[in-house]
Amino acid sequence: MRLCRRFFAVAALLVVPAAAFAASCTTQAELSPADRSALSSVGGQMALAVAQQNLSELQSDLLPEEASAWSGISDAVQQAAPLMKGGKVQLRNAYMLDASTQTATEDTQFFCSNTSGSLTVTITMRQLPPGRYAVILADAAGAPLAGQVGIILAWDRVSNSWKLAGLNIRQGAFDGHDGVWYWIRGRELAKSGQPWAAWFSYEAARYLLLPFDFISSPNLEKLNQEQTQIADSPHNVFPYAIKDGDRTWTIDSITLDTSLHEPDLAVIYQSTGITDPAAMRTEATAVLSALLKAQPGLRQNFHGLWAIAMQNGKPTPIIELPMSQIP
Repeated sequence: MRLCRRFFAVAALLVVPAAAFAASCTTQAELSPADRSALSSVGGQMALAVAQQNLSELQSDLLPEEASAWSGISDAVQQAAPLMKGGKVQLRNAYMLDASTQTATEDTQFFCSNTSGSLTVTITMRQLPPGRYAVILADAAGAPLAGQVGIILAWDRVSNSWKLAGLNIRQGAFDGHDGVWYWIRGRELAKSGQPWAAWFSYEAARYLLLPFDFISSPNLEKLNQEQTQIADSPHNVFPYAIKDGDRTWTIDSITLDTSLHEPDLAVIYQSTGITDPAAMRTEATAVLSALLKAQPGLRQNFHGLWAIAMQNGKPTPIIELPMSQIP
């Protein structure tokens, strides 16, 4: 979910203005003891506030310029309660970002390298104002849903302190399986001739590995490369036509859906235009059934399917069914 418009982030391969490359990043290992201690303290307190649903503390730490984003942040924190339940907050990583030499708000890319330069993590942010920032990653270790928290901090010159500027929370596991498990599973499925199941297993792996989409690493780049090399994948097949007896269903897209904290897939299809609720559910079930017959590997590797009907360009969620309930 995007919580802060100013910090809307895009894929790390985005081409950004040359001026943005003047920005710098310091990894956790390279931080001074004072900076490392400060970020660990602030980030740890905020992650703990998320786990404890302490909205008042988070609001008091909010950057004044981001006051309008509070509603989205508070909603995200409350929705994340199941993700953090049963876990103990542990900091995973911290990056200090310096864009103070920028002269204007602009797309900014940070290259976060270790001392030897052998490992570089790339952080890309769109329309970033000049200033100093930090990205904190934390986990709810031991939580069944393995909640992971991503926090964006901004240095507030008025209070001379780090303030909350953005927040995103995701689960880090489906049914006890983390992103690495889904990555390995994707490889296995690709080798066994199940390209669609493999493709969406890679999608699940990417989602579970990090709480932010604006961070790229050599591992993620390898994951992306492997995924694009899957033969006969659904990458470029949409709109996808499925013959179902004397009918043909058209599927516009399929995406990973985690709203039930399960590895579901959302199927967006072209409806015939019916409006009766019962008839719409019957139609949706027929579409999902036809998809699973055409791509049976999906049934064995995902929890269920969402049916989203498109009528006159407007999407309407119809039904979610576990695989066992789809004929």
